[in-house]
Amino acid sequence: MNPIQAFRNWRRYSETVRELNRLSNRELNDLGINRADIARVARGAL
Repeated sequence: MNPIQAFRNWRRYSETVRELNRLSNRELNDLGINRADIARVARGAL
């Protein structure tokens, strides 16, 4: 993987984690996600 693509993946992961952390527990639950799953879901968004 080239450095530019690695940076883009890191940025997409970080943005996804940040956005999911902004949601309330109820909103996450509506999506079928709990706080412990945020990192896994963010990795899946790559």
